[in-house]
Amino acid sequence: MARTLHLSHRRSHFPSHPHHHLLQNPPNISSTSPSSSISPPHNCSFGRIFVYNLPVVFNQELLDNCVELDPWHSRCRALSNDGFGSKATGLSGVIPEDLVPAWYWTDQFAMEIIYHNRILNYKCRTMEPDSATAFYIPFYAGLAVGKYLWFKYRWKDRDRYCEMILKWLQEQPHWNSSGGWDHFITMGRITWDFRRTKDEDWGSKCIYLPGMRNITRLLIERNPWDYFDVAVPYPTGFHPRSDSDVLEWQDFVRNHNRKTLFCFAGAPRDTIKDDFRSLLLRQCMNVSGLCRAVDCAGTRCSNGTSLVLEAFLDSEFCLQPRGDSFTRRSIFDCMVAGSIPVFFWHRTAYLQYQWFLPSDPKSYSVFIHRNEVKNGTSIKSVLESYSKEEVKKIREKVIEYIPKLVYAKPKEGLESIKDAFDVAIEGALKRIKEQKQFGHKWK
Repeated sequence: MARTLHLSHRRSHFPSHPHHHLLQNPPNISSTSPSSSISPPHNCSFGRIFVYNLPVVFNQELLDNCVELDPWHSRCRALSNDGFGSKATGLSGVIPEDLVPAWYWTDQFAMEIIYHNRILNYKCRTMEPDSATAFYIPFYAGLAVGKYLWFKYRWKDRDRYCEMILKWLQEQPHWNSSGGWDHFITMGRITWDFRRTKDEDWGSKCIYLPGMRNITRLLIERNPWDYFDVAVPYPTGFHPRSDSDVLEWQDFVRNHNRKTLFCFAGAPRDTIKDDFRSLLLRQCMNVSGLCRAVDCAGTRCSNGTSLVLEAFLDSEFCLQPRGDSFTRRSIFDCMVAGSIPVFFWHRTAYLQYQWFLPSDPKSYSVFIHRNEVKNGTSIKSVLESYSKEEVKKIREKVIEYIPKLVYAKPKEGLESIKDAFDVAIEGALKRIKEQKQFGHKWK
């Protein structure tokens, strides 16, 4: 039924949940009407963005029904405060007191809300589609599919929202004139959640649906062999309110007393034969005093604890194996804390976040091939081989890039420092402008 109704005339599609009144600080998206607050004119050398005013079924209605987005628990608290989540607690004495208000327990899948709120106030937003270089589609694809990834739902349920948005887009004149080449979207999960090839497999087939091929897609993990996938940083808990917050945080992590050589925060996968995480935990526990292990089994490291942040702040290096997929949010938690990441797969970062990380991997990280570790290489010995001067130089590069890894709190962004949102949006505008200039597109 939802697919057959004309979306442009529909404002509500599902009844409000009976427990909707339980929402605390319910997430809300500002109006996309011309009366929205837009910054004064800026130098927009890469062009301007037009934001589609979608039917609420594709964004706000998902937030209004946040209690239903997860089969196990309500998502309302995690998605509150414009996607930043609940204010962080328990950080007093861990970080500078005046920076505590800049920290939230932000959910790793909240980037669609964060980007939408920021782009509505973006300096290079235009209300005139004919003057736009790029068109932003504020569809919460990750939230829409998340509910249907588990239990009794069928492949048709997982594809429904994406089919609906493509049908709506195909009725828009600017979509039809470009075939989607100048459109982009945020998809707040890993790319593999949208790449189902068989009906019985995991995820939706959103990326493989006709019409999605030419859209630039901002995701927290990309397919390295798909030009239209762009990986952006996972949201972390630090959301600076000003340039001074960023500078103070950089100074704090630069001068923090790090008591241990390295740390590892993660849960072993007991059901996996020769689990690599278990191997890392064993190596960590076998070098008493030099490594800090945080066992994240169950929900010990879920949003709402300072354990992981403390471990990263206290360690020179942090071990970053692949997560459930090749990437993990912990990469960014680690680097924001000024700890040097140690990778074991190239696809964990080097083939992912090129817009946000230095081009030379050795300048900000250490790489130890997983097979070397499996064959007995001591992580401790490798890390101890770095001199204090080398460690200081690598850490300084990590600290230099912190602004590009965090999402600022103000909807207008920071005063002069570019954060992850700025880098992502300018990158999307630049590539779309270049495609138009040089004709690098197919029909």
